[in-house]
Amino acid sequence: MNILVLNCGSSSIKYKLYNMDSESVLAQGGAERIGLDEAFVKVTLKDGSKKKIMHDMPDHKEGVKFVFDLLLDKEIGSIKSLDDIDAVGHRVVQGGDLFEKSCLITKEVEAGIEGLIDLAPVHNLGHLRGIRAVNALMPKTPQVAVFDNAFHSTMPQYAYMYAIPYEYYEKYHVRRYGFHGTSHRYVSQRVCDMLGVDIKKQRIITCHIGNGASVAAIKGGKVIDTSMGLTPLEGLMMGSRSGDIDASVVTYLMEKLDKKPQEMADLLNKESGVLGITGISSDMREIENAYEQGNERATLALQMYNYRIKKYIGAYAAAMGGVDIIVWTAGVGENQVSTRLESCSGLEFLGVKIDVERNNVRGKETIISSDDSKVKVVLVPTDEEIVIARDTRDVVNSLEKN
Repeated sequence: MNILVLNCGSSSIKYKLYNMDSESVLAQGGAERIGLDEAFVKVTLKDGSKKKIMHDMPDHKEGVKFVFDLLLDKEIGSIKSLDDIDAVGHRVVQGGDLFEKSCLITKEVEAGIEGLIDLAPVHNLGHLRGIRAVNALMPKTPQVAVFDNAFHSTMPQYAYMYAIPYEYYEKYHVRRYGFHGTSHRYVSQRVCDMLGVDIKKQRIITCHIGNGASVAAIKGGKVIDTSMGLTPLEGLMMGSRSGDIDASVVTYLMEKLDKKPQEMADLLNKESGVLGITGISSDMREIENAYEQGNERATLALQMYNYRIKKYIGAYAAAMGGVDIIVWTAGVGENQVSTRLESCSGLEFLGVKIDVERNNVRGKETIISSDDSKVKVVLVPTDEEIVIARDTRDVVNSLEKN
């Protein structure tokens, strides 16, 4: 079975084609600047090199069509016919409280995703455009939605509720949903496979630290809390997102700066975080370089960044009555040695001991805690796409059996 995984944003399409018999990647790439000038697709070739192909893509339908053309291309393609694609799996960021597991996309599911646009206007609209583009080009091919927050649906109500009038939860579904669910799900199971332990007996804290970042507390294989909230803005300090903030700061600045709600949302999501503190970049690699050159604001940003991760690890250890495993993943978590070290320093009282030499590694599965550490600290590169592909396969297979 060949499954195409799509992650459609407002102006982008990331894709990966899998042969699920071997779970091997047949093709991958990404379209950028859809609907804008100088649109292009960057394709990963079979030798691992990348090729940038300029192509006008006024909308997602044309973007998906061009991706299909590339998959069929005689020189760089990997299939002979679109019939070789058995199903398409879509990452959908916001499933609200309507969808607690992956499902076949029907008209009703599509309407449900559309009804949640208010909760994730940029993301869900992009996903819908991708779903509709595939449907227009391959109407008989089954499509599956894999929801980013579904893994967090096991949170107890006392953990996901906000302390605001209850009627706003009933009327507008205002609650914590959490995101990066496919990543937290993958690495929590993968680390248990690596260590040869039963996930149902483990207390795991997963740290998905990238430009967007979140932490999850997973007890017995189920999420009991996570740092992101109604939207991906809440929680940790991120590349350009503020993370946790006093709500009165928001209204105070709106008055002082005469900003409308969307303008304030843009400030908190796109101009804050590491970028806002340093004024340099949202890219942690550039911030580390500035720190090494003695930049004071880069130093402050890193201190804030690592401190907040440490606070969440401590809080989630308390929530679970201890911790057995801490997992680091995503772009920063997998590659930034100093963030892992500084965020775990001072957690010796929990039984956490980092081995400095083992921690000096990037992007590969490995244990980075010392032999006498009571808590296993592990680096696990994430693979959200394979989770989407597996769920898509399982949903389609279940339909065929029925």
